[in-house]
Amino acid sequence: MARVRISDVAAAAGVSTATVSLVLNDRTARISDATRDRVRQAAAEVGYTPNSVARGLRTQRSRTIGLISDRIATTPFAGRMLSGAQDVAREHGYLVFLVDTDADETVEREAIRALADQQVDAMIYACMWHRVVDVPASLPRGSVFLDCRPADGGFPAVVPDDRAGAVAAVRALVAAGHRRIAYVDVDEPHPPVASFLRHDGYLEVLAEAGIGPDPALHVRGDTSSAGGREATDRLLDLPAQQRPTALFCFNDRMAAGAYVAAHRRGLVIPQDLSIVGYDDQQLVAAELDPPLTTVALPHYEMGRWAMEVALGIRTPDDPGAPHLMPCPIVDRDSVGPPPATAASDSRRRT
Repeated sequence: MARVRISDVAAAAGVSTATVSLVLNDRTARISDATRDRVRQAAAEVGYTPNSVARGLRTQRSRTIGLISDRIATTPFAGRMLSGAQDVAREHGYLVFLVDTDADETVEREAIRALADQQVDAMIYACMWHRVVDVPASLPRGSVFLDCRPADGGFPAVVPDDRAGAVAAVRALVAAGHRRIAYVDVDEPHPPVASFLRHDGYLEVLAEAGIGPDPALHVRGDTSSAGGREATDRLLDLPAQQRPTALFCFNDRMAAGAYVAAHRRGLVIPQDLSIVGYDDQQLVAAELDPPLTTVALPHYEMGRWAMEVALGIRTPDDPGAPHLMPCPIVDRDSVGPPPATAASDSRRRT
């Protein structure tokens, strides 16, 4: 099939090839709106697409961005980071090359080398969890870190404001009247930064509410529903005077496990136990019964921010510190007053 050329567009639009070139390269300062629209319509009608190889040689840009991730491509709840990045790239005429390394350092090194060989214009290094990472030696300067912090601090980065998100979650429980609030944390050999930051936010709210922290109410479990169920069982096995009336869970899957543990004991949420999750994970938080109050991770917004910085259309406020993206609380139906307060309210209504 013969390739459509600029001369074909010029003939269809009734203008010179120079005018077509100016319009298609967005250099239209001296060209009328009517002529510009006519050229673009003609290009669409004849099926013209620019020769990316020739344009790359001329501009020294490939209009491609490399995105390296550990497990984002295979993790549904983190996929919105890719959506955010791809939307910005598409809006500005760029293509994203995605490589998922499954956290394999050998694959990562090969991926960085391959993307460099493809002469991508920039690279984004993304992680599934908010954590501190050692910068790969071969990663180009100016690369952008997404949902992780470079250990040397010398790169632009965007991460969720996990501490502030935890503060909002625990404040919601305190505002409902709870004093015995447990933190169901993640149990891993090397916990992500998010674990510590959310714990810090939890402790901050306890302190401002005049609540002394109880070590027995800080429990750990696997990040799965089973892990949340087992951790909640340990909490509900505590003596009655020590047992929590509310749980703040590291993620929504653990919160789902907490629902199971509560239901197995005949407890009703939120009348007997209030629960707040973290992530606002699709197909989990809103589908629980009752729907889970949780904190939303700003995956899509972080993906957009990272791509905007990679393309040079956004400048970080402080290049030496990661940009903290707000994590809003999503109010649903899993938070209520403590059981004694709820029972008292019920008696007054009757």
